[in-house]
Amino acid sequence: MEENVKNYEAVKEIASKHLGKVGGDGYSDQYNPKLLVKIPRVLNREGYGLTGKEFKGVDVWNAYEVSAITTKGQPVAGLLKIVCPSNSEFHVESKSIKLYLNSLNMTEIGSTAADCISGVEARVKRDLDELLDTDTTVSFYASDFETEPLSFSNDYEEIGDIVNLDEIDFTAFKSDSSQLTEVESANGEDIIRLRSNLLRSNCRVTNQPDWGDVFIYMKGKKLPTAESLAKYIVSHRTVSHFHEEICEMIFAHLTERFEPEQLMVSCLYTRRGGIDINPIRATHQYLIPEFFTNPEYTIRKTLRQ
Repeated sequence: MEENVKNYEAVKEIASKHLGKVGGDGYSDQYNPKLLVKIPRVLNREGYGLTGKEFKGVDVWNAYEVSAITTKGQPVAGLLKIVCPSNSEFHVESKSIKLYLNSLNMTEIGSTAADCISGVEARVKRDLDELLDTDTTVSFYASDFETEPLSFSNDYEEIGDIVNLDEIDFTAFKSDSSQLTEVESANGEDIIRLRSNLLRSNCRVTNQPDWGDVFIYMKGKKLPTAESLAKYIVSHRTVSHFHEEICEMIFAHLTERFEPEQLMVSCLYTRRGGIDINPIRATHQYLIPEFFTNPEYTIRKTLRQ
């Protein structure tokens, strides 16, 4: 049970400032950075024997309900892409950033739309950098033509196309890594690129479901069978963790079980509260696609996003 993981209740208590509550002081349409809540990453990582030095990575937050007004009252709306390095000491709690972004709705920023856009970018970056003690990248897109959506290559095979899911007995729903079984590489070393839309986990505080697609790249002498990987992914179905934590948990379990030379895990979650969260963790920086970090690109939506 995840409730028995070290620091589980401590994280839940911090995140409960806004999560699970209806109405109240958190709802404001005037700029209020005090709404933001930070959560120490170490609290979850300690429970899984991680320090954060085992991987490179970022968390990409796409906020679709972002708007402010100019000094003349003109609304400016668009998509805000926030990239936060995984080596930051903290990550931001999701409902708090939703409330914070909502607080910009009737806030006057700049005399023109262009000034408003650059002002929102600068203000959000400053507030998140100060809160999380890190260097975020914040990009505000007011038009579809300002960015190019990209995704993982077609080399990533859907697990359901490799193994008949109808023939598998799925019996574990609490992150059971013991189900992972290996296949020895005939060449001494091999590569898998797999994706699956079977990922479901739950919010730590509200237990509302979070739906996602997981992408896994692995190179090594020992690799998981497609069937065991499908069973393992499904086993997160009733686990209550934040999106970033699920991604790191999967990375930790695959590392412990298979000791790969190279590993990349990304979880592209569907949006909730107008925001989708897309963490990626990898053994090497070059395994992280440019569309995660480069402001010229956004992550192309999966079917469910």
